Amino acid sequence: MKNPFGFILLIILAFSCKPTDRSFLTEAQVYPEDYKAMTSDTFRVMTWNVEHFVDLYDNPYVNNKRENNPDSIVFQEKIKLFAKALKKADADVVVLQEIEHIQLAKKLSEDLFPELNYSFFADAASINWYQNVVVMSRLPLGVLYSYGSVHSPVTFTDKEGEEQYETQSKINTRLWTIEVIADKDYNFYLTGAHLKAGRGKRDESMRLGQISLLKEQYARIYKEHNTANIVVAGDLNSYPDSQEIQSFKEKVEGISFIDPLPAEVMTHTADDPKRRLDYLLVNDNMAPELIKGSVKVPTLLTIKEMRKVSDHLPVIADFIASEKK
Repeated sequence: MKNPFGFILLIILAFSCKPTDRSFLTEAQVYPEDYKAMTSDTFRVMTWNVEHFVDLYDNPYVNNKRENNPDSIVFQEKIKLFAKALKKADADVVVLQEIEHIQLAKKLSEDLFPELNYSFFADAASINWYQNVVVMSRLPLGVLYSYGSVHSPVTFTDKEGEEQYETQSKINTRLWTIEVIADKDYNFYLTGAHLKAGRGKRDESMRLGQISLLKEQYARIYKEHNTANIVVAGDLNSYPDSQEIQSFKEKVEGISFIDPLPAEVMTHTADDPKRRLDYLLVNDNMAPELIKGSVKVPTLLTIKEMRKVSDHLPVIADFIASEKK
């Protein structure tokens, strides 16, 4: 080798160029001009399946009795209790499952709880179904990664013991990942998720396929941001000891998640919780910023009131918006 020192310099440069910046802000992706940065160095994330939360208008492209003919009396009571609960939770970022669309979330925010200052909204709605996953946030949002057009694998053993292979994209609209700009020096990727329901082998396989899709996408994110913070928020329709949750926890290409909520804490049903379906999972990178003991199923309303809003209980967690040294 003619110049061994040059070779060593190239190695040093290669390692020094390894992406470590967590910021999504660039010359082209900036804060809104009227945005007032949060004054606290902590922020709260909340997830809640709000059970068939539809407005009073029929969407002609959706054929479902609950959406076509909603009960106006039930709706009026539900939105009042929903607003009451959100005010008490006081979360900076809220991920909702089973809400009809982003317009409903934005309208309720403007009319019923404007003091919470939710200014940023996003979703990746289905074109022919009424159960969607919506985020509303006080913190600015960045690029949204939608998975609704992606087919994920479904491999299972049928009742006759035969191996079956299918693919599906229908419910992947209930998955998305979005950049959340918590601070100019601290940001994270938030995945909103409502995985396939059901206890059968095929249902389990559909969830595992969806999780594989997410983890594959996280690997792509890591190639760009190897210190990326990630939160998975949603109704995962899986028990804490299930293969699905273990799949999230398994380290693949350096990526794994922890479930900080004790396994004995239940979220379903709201009036008689006997199982856990709802989660706030954090990856290893973000775990140090999770405030110890902050992950909980909060008491926001009476048991009777909570059940009027949903059959699920919410989960919240608090984070410090700076990397702990």
